[in-house]
Amino acid sequence: MARKGITADNRDRLEILHRRFSGPFSVEDATGVLGVEVARVRRLLAKFASQGWLARIRRNAYRTVPLGASAPSEWREDPWLVAAHTFAPCYLAGWTACEHWGLTEQLFRDVVVVTSRLVRNREEEIQGTRYLLNVRRRGAFFGLRNVWRAQLAVPVSDPTRTAVDLLDSPALGGGIRSVGDILGAYFRGAHRDDKLLLDYAKKLGNRTVYKRLGYFIESLNVEAPAVADACREKQSSGVSLLDPAGPRSGRIISRWNLRLNVEGQVPAEQT
Repeated sequence: MARKGITADNRDRLEILHRRFSGPFSVEDATGVLGVEVARVRRLLAKFASQGWLARIRRNAYRTVPLGASAPSEWREDPWLVAAHTFAPCYLAGWTACEHWGLTEQLFRDVVVVTSRLVRNREEEIQGTRYLLNVRRRGAFFGLRNVWRAQLAVPVSDPTRTAVDLLDSPALGGGIRSVGDILGAYFRGAHRDDKLLLDYAKKLGNRTVYKRLGYFIESLNVEAPAVADACREKQSSGVSLLDPAGPRSGRIISRWNLRLNVEGQVPAEQT
């Protein structure tokens, strides 16, 4: 799209937007810095986008584009920044966090987001990127670190919180088999913190996490006797599924009250 001419006043407003925003912004954000009424700002942003001076990310979300961009309408924002703007309060989790912390070599195109917003759909596509949404209460937002992207802080689950999230909801890591690989990398790597792992599991409050954690410690031959003992002590009663998305059938490991409903995940010794 060839850019159309712009008046001096609108050029000044556009320069303000360039100075103030390095990532996505809304009509309300722009109103706060331009000092004109919201209805006029809404029309201005739509006009700037139609003329190629801004890129429209989605409804009520815009971003500035480099002045030399040849096709502003095709400009794509960093998916992490889109997530932080669109789904806030939120944090990036699951396999997205695993990739960032080096806990997996797999490459995932989708972005996993935990949000406290009430969202209508658990999947949303924006600018060609699919976002997978997991809704949690705001009180479950702990164990996060800010990762800086384009001078903006994006909350990401830290390595240990990432591991606990996957034990709580294996789908966030691509399924239980992937979770086993990721936990193996966690226990072998520099991010391992046994005390923090137990602290986070307690704080999250899902005692099935202890069952899956204890099982993986055994099946992966991880040397973590204190963690295994804590898992045996704190696990919930009743039988839980290793993979919540799997069938309700399979061998039961009684010491973990866990049904192995996925093939290829059975430890060497069983009771």
